[in-house]
Amino acid sequence: VVNIAVRSRASAETNPLYNDPFFRRYFNLPEQQQRLSAGSGVIVDADKGYILTNHHVVADAGEIAVTLKDRRRFTAELVGSDKATDIALLKIDADKLTALPLGDSGALRVGDSVVAIGNPFGLGQTVTSGIVSALGRGGINVEGYEDFIQTDASINPGNSGGALVTTDGLLVGVNTAIIAPAGGNVGIGFAVPIAMASAVMEQLIEHGEVRRGRIGISVQDLTPDLAEALSIAESYGAAVGSVEQDSPAAHAGLRAGDVIIAVNNRKITGSADLRNRVGLARVGSEVEIEYLRDRVRRTVTMRIEADETIAKPGSMSSRLEGAEFQDAAGNVVV
Repeated sequence: VVNIAVRSRASAETNPLYNDPFFRRYFNLPEQQQRLSAGSGVIVDADKGYILTNHHVVADAGEIAVTLKDRRRFTAELVGSDKATDIALLKIDADKLTALPLGDSGALRVGDSVVAIGNPFGLGQTVTSGIVSALGRGGINVEGYEDFIQTDASINPGNSGGALVTTDGLLVGVNTAIIAPAGGNVGIGFAVPIAMASAVMEQLIEHGEVRRGRIGISVQDLTPDLAEALSIAESYGAAVGSVEQDSPAAHAGLRAGDVIIAVNNRKITGSADLRNRVGLARVGSEVEIEYLRDRVRRTVTMRIEADETIAKPGSMSSRLEGAEFQDAAGNVVV
């Protein structure tokens, strides 16, 4: 785990009257001011010098400095950054690095012991312990793609981009956010699962950006009332509300009323989970969709196409940004 210091330029807030040439003649205040911030990062590839951190840690960075445990300091290159998952990838040219081995975030269970490592308040590397409080957490208005690990391990400002590891020392998450009404830790922190972070990292290395996929449907969570209306016994999945013409889903035969229950033989919990799986799948790859129609399980294979949707502002937190895409009925677009 490394410490990250970011030097960036931020626009100074000025009275709009100062934009008038007359006022600027006498009140020629600088339009930008220098801003310094601190965060954390995790070395994930010692040979290539790759470091995972958060998008919000390095957003608008002019210069990024990385300090290792042995106090060596390097200027980092920003390989790429993804606002929707709050993941960024840095690269440093250094030898004798040690990477954290990657774990399986999908194998985590509520109650598992975890350790958070980071650089809180710029004090230096700090270790705190706790448990996994919840999995697949979403709906906290932090990011467009939400599948957070919730933990009660102390995560404070500056821990962003740090490591969430198991007691075996395996990296299972990248710390990203806290719920802090008074600006401090209240025992509710969140981390991006390493499975999602790794998928983002692969695309940032290959393309410098994340090219999201889609299959051309709108879906909603399978609620108990909806399951009863569709005469379905399952209590999980995503109900298809509409199917776009000439989309991969349309060509595969999906239609409104179908209930998607698994992707590539892995059960999905709801509409957000489905969007995460499809959105981070490689464009052009094939996925196997298992769904229910008339209480009969069916399986179909379809090819992921590129999502050309332009991001629009969604509900923002004060510290992080993201967007959520819905149709007019409030269904999640996948």
